[in-house]
Amino acid sequence: MATTPLAKMIYRFGEGKADGSIKLKKLLGGKGAGLAEMTNLGIPVPPGFTITTEVCRFYFQNKKYPAGLEREIDEALAWLEKVTGKKFGDKENPLLVSVRSGAAVSMPGMMDTILNLGLTEETLVGLAEKSNNPRFAWDAYRRLIQMFGNVVDGIEHKKFEHILEEVKEAKGVKEDTELDVEDLKEIVRRYKELYKIEKKEGFPDEARQQLNKAIEAVFKSWSNPRAVTYRKINRIDENEVFGTAVNVQAMVFGNMGEDCGTGVAFTRNPSTGEKVPYGEYLPNAQGEDVVAGIRTPMHLDELKQQHPDVYRQLTDVFEKLEKHFRDMQDLEFTVEHGKLYLLQTRTGKRTAAAAVKIAVDMTKEGLIDEKEALLRVDPEQINQLLHPTLDGEKKKEFAVIAKGLPASPGAVWGEVVFSAEEAVEAAEENRKVILVRTETSPEDIAGMNAAEGILTARGGMTSHAAVVARGMGKCCVVGCEEIAVSEKGGFFQVGDRKISRGEVITLDGSTGEVFLGKVPTVAPSLSGDFATLMSWADKYRRLGVRTNADTPKDAQIARDLGAEGIGLCRTEHMFFEEDRIFAVRQMILAENKEQRQQALAKIFPMQKEDFKQLFEIMKGLPVKIRLLDPPLHEFLPKKEEDFVALAEEMGVSPERVKRKAEELFEFNPMMGHRGCRLGITFPEIYQMQVRAIIEAACELKKEKGMTVEPEIMIPLVGHINELKKVKEFLLPVIEEAMEKQGVKVKFQLGTMIEVPRAAVTAGEIAKEAEFFSFGTNDLTQMTFGFSRDDSGKFIKVYLEEKILPADPFRSIDEGGVGKLMEWTVKEGKKSNPQLEIGICGEQGGDPQTIYFCHRAGLDYVSCSPYRVPVARLAAAQAAIQEE
Repeated sequence: MATTPLAKMIYRFGEGKADGSIKLKKLLGGKGAGLAEMTNLGIPVPPGFTITTEVCRFYFQNKKYPAGLEREIDEALAWLEKVTGKKFGDKENPLLVSVRSGAAVSMPGMMDTILNLGLTEETLVGLAEKSNNPRFAWDAYRRLIQMFGNVVDGIEHKKFEHILEEVKEAKGVKEDTELDVEDLKEIVRRYKELYKIEKKEGFPDEARQQLNKAIEAVFKSWSNPRAVTYRKINRIDENEVFGTAVNVQAMVFGNMGEDCGTGVAFTRNPSTGEKVPYGEYLPNAQGEDVVAGIRTPMHLDELKQQHPDVYRQLTDVFEKLEKHFRDMQDLEFTVEHGKLYLLQTRTGKRTAAAAVKIAVDMTKEGLIDEKEALLRVDPEQINQLLHPTLDGEKKKEFAVIAKGLPASPGAVWGEVVFSAEEAVEAAEENRKVILVRTETSPEDIAGMNAAEGILTARGGMTSHAAVVARGMGKCCVVGCEEIAVSEKGGFFQVGDRKISRGEVITLDGSTGEVFLGKVPTVAPSLSGDFATLMSWADKYRRLGVRTNADTPKDAQIARDLGAEGIGLCRTEHMFFEEDRIFAVRQMILAENKEQRQQALAKIFPMQKEDFKQLFEIMKGLPVKIRLLDPPLHEFLPKKEEDFVALAEEMGVSPERVKRKAEELFEFNPMMGHRGCRLGITFPEIYQMQVRAIIEAACELKKEKGMTVEPEIMIPLVGHINELKKVKEFLLPVIEEAMEKQGVKVKFQLGTMIEVPRAAVTAGEIAKEAEFFSFGTNDLTQMTFGFSRDDSGKFIKVYLEEKILPADPFRSIDEGGVGKLMEWTVKEGKKSNPQLEIGICGEQGGDPQTIYFCHRAGLDYVSCSPYRVPVARLAAAQAAIQEE
């Protein structure tokens, strides 16, 4: 590890150029950069200094501080003493300081803060005399011991609180402010006793020792469990923003009397985005009282009534900061004897609705332009606006019984059912149900469609349940390993709790939480601001945005949300519909080509009608239809009684049906007899589908004058000869269909790129294809050698151990799969400049993947219907960031 001394380790507030740059935030942390900027703006900020994030990085790499840090701290303290007129550790006129964390990326409440450092038995006397307020001095001292004991020495917070509560109870009071100086002395005495019992030594009574220990504790808080978890959840790259800065700041006191106080405020409402001051204030208190909820604070409106001068000072600061930072700010402030001091400003966290409103409003106000507005909204947040959400307050009244992976957003409640059939029956009776399964299969599609939401014990974010649920816009929680599902018994178990068929549960698809009972939901409302923001996104993006849709309902939802066509229609999902599954199974059980064709003839009119409906909804926009992909055994029943029923229906023996299922069994079906391999073996299947596609387009042209250009997609091609062979038996059928209809329609024939060999030989395959579409689920699976349905067993460990930076089934693995994609684009377009290239795998709705697709030169992305606005915004951001 490097042990080179750092050039400059400490910056005074306002020292150097505070320009809001990313570089400044990386060096001083968000809090330090904000304090520097406020100081330079002339806003009242107590003086202080920042120890840089580089010191933190050095400390973690070398397990010690860089040479010269102690000297720089001495110099900075001497300067602070000079500007305040007080001395650190002085018994007559003591300087007290706070030590606060501050990373480059805002991590509210995740790291540590200690107030009132420098109070000792000696300086306590000086503070009491100097302030002429002994109660205040002892109150500050008991707070220091509690915070220091907890943050620096790890004594449980509740042990201190227990002592405080006992003293209040003995006195018969509820509020801390009702305790007098003698009560506070008793609390300090008992705190110090606790300290000695826990640490086998007394509370440190030397100011500099307190400061040194506090600085180290704040650095260490970068790696505390809650901070680590926060960074994981928010996908914060530690290589980009490693470490926290430490801010040492002269204390100002909100706990010196009723003309003092502390508060937290936002320059706009962070929930709605409305341009009104929003916040809370506590008189006679210090900052942690507001954050910890120890006392109920008053609304800022009450501050306006009680202290109009302070309120006016505060709103003047709001205006100055918004003009400077050009964004909504989250502030911490203290009032000391009627004078306002700012302790922090940072960009405020906000809901999706507020993010959209603030971005649009600030553009109208001239603070930012349209491009900046688009960059201000996190694409993932947009998802919140499209699904019902749980009522934040009401959900606290309900028990969380389990937690899984939040596979598809939304908030739904319903009676628990354990089979697709039950779900369908319930829907017919207008009953709301949650389909609970160990895992789902394509056969459950009808039940998934009928259910309000889906809960599975197994599976990951790209498992069947997750992919299909997102496509349907269904709330879904997967991989909920805490639950043991007994589908036969009609219950699932969570620990000692048994949830039976018919009991009501609620799913939160945004958090993965499962609640017992019916939690009230809040319906989404897409405002005019949302439409405005989306129109700006469409203006600046280069990538097209299409949808993955298999049903008219999905297609219409996607169209309403701005999809520019269908990038993937999976025809196998149509095969599972109740009115055709019997004919599909007849086709599978056929003994020869003639029997297969008879069964396919029954499916043909239904397929044609499916395609006509999709074409009509898309009104001439491109529709890519993938020919049958999954292995045939997926269409056969799984249960004994279903085999018997199918045999009776078909007039054959159950043994024959079972024998056929056994013949179709494969050890590794995802790499077996599926995709174009199936089409080459049984060309009549693909021929029927292509005839249905072309006739549907021709009929719409004849009947409604509609221009439809179908795009026929061949799945799982790995060798150019596979594509040549499929074209050889499909092109004559296409010509024959148009001749029969007496109409010519334009069409395209292309392939999925999902086998690594296809990517490697893209230049060759492009000579035979009019388009490529990356099937990134399979491409990721085959490149890594991971089974996407089983990867949940180890991916979590890979992420925790930092073997992988992200789940490759959620975000494109740019270093491996991404390299194959870049090669495909380069070689494919070199060989065929007219080649259109898109992505239709599950990652197509992931913002990070969309940024990559833009850089890699793809023409469009395709995603599930409810991800379309997310993709539109992410595509615009990619184009703007490139500029």
